[in-house]
Amino acid sequence: MIGSLTGTVIYHDLKYIILNVGGVGYKVYGTPDVLLKTSESKNTEITLWTYLVVRDTALDLYGFTTRNELSFFELLITVSGIGPKTALGILSVASIDMIQSAIHQNDTSLLTKVSGIGKKNAEKIVLELKDKVDDIGHENNAEARSTDNDTIEALKSLGYSPAEIRDALKKIDRSVTDTGARVKAALKILN
Repeated sequence: MIGSLTGTVIYHDLKYIILNVGGVGYKVYGTPDVLLKTSESKNTEITLWTYLVVRDTALDLYGFTTRNELSFFELLITVSGIGPKTALGILSVASIDMIQSAIHQNDTSLLTKVSGIGKKNAEKIVLELKDKVDDIGHENNAEARSTDNDTIEALKSLGYSPAEIRDALKKIDRSVTDTGARVKAALKILN
């Protein structure tokens, strides 16, 4: 199995990159956040943690910038009916902390935003992962998630894309808990 790759990005697409490793171009699928980070690193050497999916018709590589993202991806695909592309969709909707919080709160609304996941599948994900996700060190997650949802909706109404919003929210200090303050901080980052 291919556990990681180190090389340079030679091509960037909306769903994947081509990573040149020793003269071989690997097609690596990723979340919008991963693809954005790797596209910014064009012509510089990067390392991606990878997961190889072997099927009858293809060998697909999925890449992540952190080991934590890979671990959560691997956890998601243990749920019956959740394949690699759906797991990427889940990781594209929100941060791992927000997904963990939603699972702990039995909140399926975040998961149903993913294309292909209905209420039943979202409930199955929550049920199967509730005891498996680690929420240590994430106090006040329900409040943080609610604040982030409000912040996301406010920024969407201002015309920002989900990818731009996710990137901005990741850069805001978690000690800023007021929705208005988070929107202002995100606007500073986005501008």
